Amino acid sequence: MPRRWVTVAACLLALVALACEGGGEPGSRPPRGTPSPGSPGGVAALGDSISTGFGSCLVLVSCERNSWSTGDGLRVDSLYRRLLDRNPAIRGRAHNHASPGARAASLEGQAQRAVRDRVDHVTVLIGANDVCRGGIEAMTPVKQFRTEVDRGLRVLRQGRPKARVLVVSVPNLHRLWEVGHTDARAVRAWKRGVCPALLANPASTDPLDRARRAAVRERIADYNVQLAAACKAYGSRCRHDGGAVHRVRFDLNLVNPLDWFHPNAAGQDRLADVAWRAWGLGS
Repeated sequence: MPRRWVTVAACLLALVALACEGGGEPGSRPPRGTPSPGSPGGVAALGDSISTGFGSCLVLVSCERNSWSTGDGLRVDSLYRRLLDRNPAIRGRAHNHASPGARAASLEGQAQRAVRDRVDHVTVLIGANDVCRGGIEAMTPVKQFRTEVDRGLRVLRQGRPKARVLVVSVPNLHRLWEVGHTDARAVRAWKRGVCPALLANPASTDPLDRARRAAVRERIADYNVQLAAACKAYGSRCRHDGGAVHRVRFDLNLVNPLDWFHPNAAGQDRLADVAWRAWGLGS
């Protein structure tokens, strides 16, 4: 075959290959499941260390791949993975803006970042640090807690008015004390300063210690009332879990064996399952 025909044939084959792959033509689409820069969709997590998967990788640091909300690991069937099964186009669009130690006051800034991400689904789990950071005198007042939650939700409503928001209840931390205060391993870990408002002197039966624990339990109940009310005020795009997460009966086999407080991978998976059913997106 003359050399010029070989050259022509090679060029034609190259053009066919480019056409089959989209060839970079102006109207071509990216492969399914590959996010386009700046395109909307996906899910964002707002909240504290629970949503970062803290301690779930057997080290006391965040482990976002195990997050009940945005995790992409295999050990937790997160909300992101469940949404991905329904819509492969959101692959890679899981944004975790939760932060260890965050209180309700952090929600506004976290919500602003979620708006910039242009997500269509947002989860909110906040309140544990408003109770746990310091003694009972340091707990966030209920009225202030509500104001700060409203401020964060307002950012979402204004910035992503069509996004679906899930607000989940504060877990039953008092239940954790109930099942762990007679376990020597948990007691040793809690003495390092884990949630002192609740877990200081965990084996004590002194009336002052009992009153302190009761105050924490009541404050969590008050926060949960306000979370439900804030979600209702947000409008139809917000769903509250109806207390489903708070009703999860956490045992020690669902928390990590380092601080005996944060959920392990199994605990994160349990949270994901309960939250997904409460959100009502599965049907």
